[in-house]
Amino acid sequence: MKEEGSIFISELTEVFKSRQQQFIQFAYSYVRDRAEAEDIVMSAFTSVWEHRDGLQEHTNIPALLLTAIKNRSLNYLQHLEVRTNAEQQISDMRQKEIALRISTLEACDPDKLFCDEIQSLVHKAIAELPGTSRQVFMLSRMKNLSNKEIAAQMNLSVKTVEFHITRSLKQLRNTLKDYQFLWIWL
Repeated sequence: MKEEGSIFISELTEVFKSRQQQFIQFAYSYVRDRAEAEDIVMSAFTSVWEHRDGLQEHTNIPALLLTAIKNRSLNYLQHLEVRTNAEQQISDMRQKEIALRISTLEACDPDKLFCDEIQSLVHKAIAELPGTSRQVFMLSRMKNLSNKEIAAQMNLSVKTVEFHITRSLKQLRNTLKDYQFLWIWL
């Protein structure tokens, strides 16, 4: 029996030495990675070597090794397929996120955003004016009434109307000092 084991070991070693490059080329033709093909062949040989005691006497060693190489190549490719699909899904999600960012940025209108911000600041500053000054300012600047018309409507003197407008402009100028270009609008 020991002699048969020695013959089997010597046959296994001889098959591996004589066909190693063919086995590597076979694996490479599927996995397309030279180092991976060499690892697959070595792994198949090691597995057959480790289980040599359980093999039948007339086992076709080249066919056994080729089957092991085929199965390991299949496992590698299936794993690669799963990984590639996962990477593709991640890439698709990234692409959708980038497309969303692009469309959001394209829809962004800085003029409108800035105009809205300025209007908000002006309305807030006007709201902080004292009651009579705010009312006089609104009639003057928003309704385009003359000082005389405002005085008549509010039962005030023209000088009082001028005082409230001056006071409002001074307070607004102070509140909106960082936005001096607004004075054209006011």
